[in-house]
Amino acid sequence: MLLAFFQWLGHDVRAFNVFNYITLRAVLAALTALAISFVVGPTMIRKLTAYKIGQAVRDDGPQTHLVKAGTPTMGGALILVSIVISTLLWADLKNMYVWVVLLITTGFGAVGWVDDYRKVVHRNPKGLSARVKLFWQSAIALAAVAFIAYSTKLPAQTELIVPFFKTVAIPLGAIGFMVLAYFVIVGTSNAVNLTDGLDGLAIMPTVMVASALAIFAYVAGNVVFSKYLQMPYIPGAGELAVFCAAIAGAGLAFLWFNAYPAEVFMGDVGALALGGALGAVAVIVRQEIVLFIMGGVFVVETLSVVLQVASFKLTGKRIFRMAPLHHHYELKGWKENQVVVRFWIITMILVLVGLSTLKLR
Repeated sequence: MLLAFFQWLGHDVRAFNVFNYITLRAVLAALTALAISFVVGPTMIRKLTAYKIGQAVRDDGPQTHLVKAGTPTMGGALILVSIVISTLLWADLKNMYVWVVLLITTGFGAVGWVDDYRKVVHRNPKGLSARVKLFWQSAIALAAVAFIAYSTKLPAQTELIVPFFKTVAIPLGAIGFMVLAYFVIVGTSNAVNLTDGLDGLAIMPTVMVASALAIFAYVAGNVVFSKYLQMPYIPGAGELAVFCAAIAGAGLAFLWFNAYPAEVFMGDVGALALGGALGAVAVIVRQEIVLFIMGGVFVVETLSVVLQVASFKLTGKRIFRMAPLHHHYELKGWKENQVVVRFWIITMILVLVGLSTLKLR
């Protein structure tokens, strides 16, 4: 929106052409999202508290969590508003990838909002059933990936890129690409949702992964850098750096309110949307495996739930004291802050490993 305005001004005043640079607009998007969240956040928390939209706490969970009952939830709506407004203001709205990621983010956010609303307003502890939730996630993801698959013009846009190798790329074709993209987007969405169980645990890794994906998007959309770093060139992907920066800005601002002891929780409306957004960007810039590496905490949290359920059904025994994994460490005696900060440190290391794939090929 503002890009078109500044481009119009740039015909007469050359100084405004600086806004054509993606890097500048990415910084401005992050700052805009940050400012929106800081300004709106306190009012939103007061409204959620007044309407008694509070979080329910599991009875079988760590006893230290009982004090969190009633803490306002659905705060992820603040993140979504900040991301969408910042992206619409600073991204190139003629870019199809911008609209695809916005569709997935808002669509998954809507699914999460309905789930949260049923839980906290209608007092239905189950919210949306897992089957209904997966149906709508699948419908949104498949519509998006089908559009991407049949809009591609270069073979590299549907290849699976294997990091750390210069020439290893597995051709997937349109159908193979759609299958992989579907599982990445839906899987990442649910993985972030499972991780969102402690104050600040999910949002900071999301910020770090989004920031790294902004770099990958910028490189993939730049014909010179992508050639130099031997990455596939994806025309138009660079604009996703603006979107990722908006995620980082909105996420950091939300962390201000979500840090221990949390004033607000993001709920499914935030977790499902953010996970879907990360998965969508990774799919477009062809870095699914790198996302798997950088989002290792999300992956392990999800695997802990899968293994716990499978073990209990098959043998009647549990592998972990409680799943997801962060609760296991709490029950082992780690304090909540210790679990959160240590998982942040692990994510930071994994993100650095993921970024190293830019050059180590």
